[in-house]
Amino acid sequence: MQGKLYATDLFPIGQIDHRINSSLAEHMGRSIYGGIYDPDSPLADDAGLRKDVMAAVKELNVPLVRYPGGNFVSSYHWEDGIGPRDQRQQKVDLAWQSVESNQFGLDDFMDWTTKVDAEAMIAVNLGTRGIEDACNLLEYCNLDTNTYWANKRRENGHPEPYHVKFWCLGNEMDAPWQIGHKTAHEYGQLVNETAKAMRSLDPSIKVVVCGSSNEHTPTFGTWESTVLDECYDNVDYISMHQYYELPSKGTMHHVAKSIRMDQFINSVVALCDAAKATKKSDKTLNISFDEWNVWYHSNEHDAHLEPWQQAPHRLEDVYNFEDALLVGSSLITLLKHADRVKIACFAQLVNVIAPILTTKDGLLKQTIFTPLRDVSKYAHGTALRTSAQSPTYQVPEFGDVPYLDAVTVKNDDHHYTIFAVNRHQTESLDLAVKLNDDRLQETSHLSYSCTDPEFKNSPEQSVSEENIQDDGQIILKPFSWNVITFTV
Repeated sequence: MQGKLYATDLFPIGQIDHRINSSLAEHMGRSIYGGIYDPDSPLADDAGLRKDVMAAVKELNVPLVRYPGGNFVSSYHWEDGIGPRDQRQQKVDLAWQSVESNQFGLDDFMDWTTKVDAEAMIAVNLGTRGIEDACNLLEYCNLDTNTYWANKRRENGHPEPYHVKFWCLGNEMDAPWQIGHKTAHEYGQLVNETAKAMRSLDPSIKVVVCGSSNEHTPTFGTWESTVLDECYDNVDYISMHQYYELPSKGTMHHVAKSIRMDQFINSVVALCDAAKATKKSDKTLNISFDEWNVWYHSNEHDAHLEPWQQAPHRLEDVYNFEDALLVGSSLITLLKHADRVKIACFAQLVNVIAPILTTKDGLLKQTIFTPLRDVSKYAHGTALRTSAQSPTYQVPEFGDVPYLDAVTVKNDDHHYTIFAVNRHQTESLDLAVKLNDDRLQETSHLSYSCTDPEFKNSPEQSVSEENIQDDGQIILKPFSWNVITFTV
């Protein structure tokens, strides 16, 4: 099977923001307790933080982590998780019908981000709380004043402000499942006033407003238009969320679902630009795609969970190889929209629909770990408009789907990287690459492939990654994720 790829640095898409490799850590299941924080584990440090998890997060090179949710945030009192641990009270969590011990909270999270070289994106509760609470939280995190909440941070052992830059104003506030769900008009007004108040405390912050919780909601489109009509001038990003469901229509349909992400982004960009035109604004609103993933493996198990447990095994999906290729194509899609998608959070990071699964004895890096790690490592610089041509196959939802999915990144004046997926399950793809009129040199090809879509990594076995040094001929193995680096 023959494929062609052509790119030119004369037509760049945009500069890649490293924050597209971000993630979410929510108080849900074993994401925090038994994942990030596990003081009874021999693998934990003196603060109770899992050292093996921190090493894996650093390998993923996660630049930003969104916290504490997610649905959890919409009834959360952040004050419950600060101060001496022996004085923190257990509370019910309405979002996931769990018991929250509050043994891990804001200061603990900020200490953890320092250890994994990440910055924080903090979500505020606009479900059961509002403007005053958001300002108190911002004061606690960012102000160096002689005032109550700034002094409370100092009392809790953190004399210097955290200087949190990114703030999510609520979570999925369009959704009827959200605690404190609001109409678009109500939410838009609340965001506008909350953002104004928070900026009066700290003008340097960047604010994310909730878009639709997914593209299938009945109010998608009208929600964005109504909300942005209220708050466009006082926000910096609009959020997008998307999860891929059970592959009920087969493998080839499943690995093509990143086309949905592309269509969704195009729609939200159009809605943002329409609001910009209506407002006669000079500001372009960018996207924080702050939840996305494959999510279906654990649904049957989770349907039988008893409520009001502490840190139950919830949403612990075990991913297979077709999921890994879908994640790879989704990352390629995000890179193709580098001009507008500036933040993206893979949801989640540890145990809960995550690339990292922990046990008492160690951890497992799932199949989806590899493309996440590779893009974070190699996708720095400028995304280039890339023409990738190959034979196609027919999927009723998407029409003609190319077997080849690819994007080119210019790392610097002489170094480039191609990320490519070969969706064909049985045939290799001979890829001819042309960049401007330059000859490729020093080509290196990292390939991650498997012909079994249902293959799952285990501690004893994983799909091999081959670092192939090429002589100019690039062959993409069947059903493979590929990273090709070269100089010109």
